Amino acid sequence: MAKTTNLTEGKVSAILLSFFFPMLFTNLLQQVYTFADAAIVGKGLGDNSLAAVGNMTSLAFFITGFSIGMTNGFGVIIAQNYGSGNIDKLRKSIAASIKLSAIISVVLTIVGLVFLRPVMIAIHTSEDILEESLLYGYILFGGLVTAVAYNMCSGILRALGDSTTPFKAIIVSSVVNVGLNCIFIFGLGTGVEGAAIATIISQALSAVICFIRIRQIEVIALRREDFAADMKLNGILLKNGIPMACMNSITAVGSMIVQSYVNALGVIYTSAYSVGIRYINLLMIPSLTAGLSTSSFASQNYGAGKYHRIREGVRVSIGIALLSYVFVGAALLLVPEFLAKIMLNGDEAIGLAVEFLRIVGVTFWIISVMFTFRNAVQGMGYPFVPMCSGVLEMIMRISAIVLLLPKIGFKATAVAEAAAWSGALLMNFAAYVVHINKKLKKTIE
Repeated sequence: MAKTTNLTEGKVSAILLSFFFPMLFTNLLQQVYTFADAAIVGKGLGDNSLAAVGNMTSLAFFITGFSIGMTNGFGVIIAQNYGSGNIDKLRKSIAASIKLSAIISVVLTIVGLVFLRPVMIAIHTSEDILEESLLYGYILFGGLVTAVAYNMCSGILRALGDSTTPFKAIIVSSVVNVGLNCIFIFGLGTGVEGAAIATIISQALSAVICFIRIRQIEVIALRREDFAADMKLNGILLKNGIPMACMNSITAVGSMIVQSYVNALGVIYTSAYSVGIRYINLLMIPSLTAGLSTSSFASQNYGAGKYHRIREGVRVSIGIALLSYVFVGAALLLVPEFLAKIMLNGDEAIGLAVEFLRIVGVTFWIISVMFTFRNAVQGMGYPFVPMCSGVLEMIMRISAIVLLLPKIGFKATAVAEAAAWSGALLMNFAAYVVHINKKLKKTIE
């Protein structure tokens, strides 16, 4: 039988790092195969097809980000129950999370398929890439259940201290994804639909691997009675999951509005922006992982009432995030042209992407630190603060693009990112300080 990992005991730095690295490699591989999709599409089908796929990024995150936030919210409750040692509640919370995730996948699939075309038109998608964007999106949303299944299964495993199995699952699915992309696009001569089908197949495979592992964990051998309807428990899970889901979707709305302004400038700008966003998503992985590690760590220790360990864990995670920025910032500032040329062909698009990456390189430390504080607050059971920070991100991002695009041009897209990150950092930092000090004060009393 598989085992779980108790994050409430042992040296904080050692246990966090042992949890962090498998998750880091998992997240990196996820982005690498997303990145590989873009590189294969860009080089195999051209900049317009790359723009069509990249144009879907914000909308795809609006839908999938909602499911990720929801399942992460469920994971916080699962981890808290595990940390408290209440195995009965642990089993029931896992069973309820699985049922709710199944419902969510159906609803999001319908929403994605129905509103895809109107949203693509609303964000001023160029006629040159509209049909390719729609084809890619319809296939992606049609197979959304695979993404939700993986997010739920990997979230359960992380809540129980297992970050290794999702890593193994992603290794397998990444190899399959890249291989299928090459077969579909270069071998069979498909268009963007080949990349979408490859993504769905690889996600399904990773979900199956994680589910098999869950079935092997003795402590959560689910029984029929665990799946009995429990409206109170459903309410607790949704109370924690919905704000986190909304945070991701609200952030995505801001990104979609920025995307609409970029699309209005022309396909070249869309291509450059999509590449810049892909690099942000790739290079934020170390600090994002530090934040996700903090969430699981904080959740278990919050359930166990060990608040001093949460504070120590946050310090370790900030150190990891800032160290990662040293390398990430250097790459963005020193070799932006090399990075842009990996996916883009045209000189004008490459020049615009370089401009974007250099500005992001200077300000990237902000989002690096923000992830730790946001996830610490979530892990302690205060999901509404991060949700409000998502609203602030949206406001800051939209305000910056509206005010600055006419004055400084395409540079405004990078400045908008930095402005959004700054607002979110300040709000989550303030909330963390207030809540952790309050809990520590009660412990002393």
